[in-house]
Amino acid sequence: MTDDAVSGNALSVLLAKQAITEVLYRYCRALDRMDRDAALAVWHPGGTADYRPFFQGTGAEFVDWVWVQHAAMTGHSHQIANVLVEVDGDTAVSESYVTVTLQSAAGPDRTAETVVRGRYLDRWSLRDGRWAIDERRHVPDLQSVTLHDAAMTAIEKHEGGSSRDGADPSRQFLG
Repeated sequence: MTDDAVSGNALSVLLAKQAITEVLYRYCRALDRMDRDAALAVWHPGGTADYRPFFQGTGAEFVDWVWVQHAAMTGHSHQIANVLVEVDGDTAVSESYVTVTLQSAAGPDRTAETVVRGRYLDRWSLRDGRWAIDERRHVPDLQSVTLHDAAMTAIEKHEGGSSRDGADPSRQFLG
């Protein structure tokens, strides 16, 4: 094998890893901005999502399910870290660590903050130039729930602050 062939293959693998990592990041953004179309784009049609014990089904069904859950929250934030991707031609597998913070009402004067830490184990394929998930398994690692007095968790809304929709300031920078 020539150096050019090795370099070409290494570049293809690197580009695939970057594309997959960006899909993972866009998934978190889609959930936090409540952008349903962007969340659906993470999966190929028929791709599966296994978030046991809460959900098992297709990626599209998961988006429908999680939309109802997130709409009931007062806020949520998702982060991805430690992304490892192994590419084999037009298929890949990945493991990424996920931290989800959910805030909800816990009575008239209390809020609950739930932090879930886990991992996404994903099988990917490249179809029509687009990397997307064929199979996802969420593996929960840790979870904590903290109750707060509402006065302690009130976040004053500022002009230009975070929004769970298309009005979020990030829309002025990213599509």
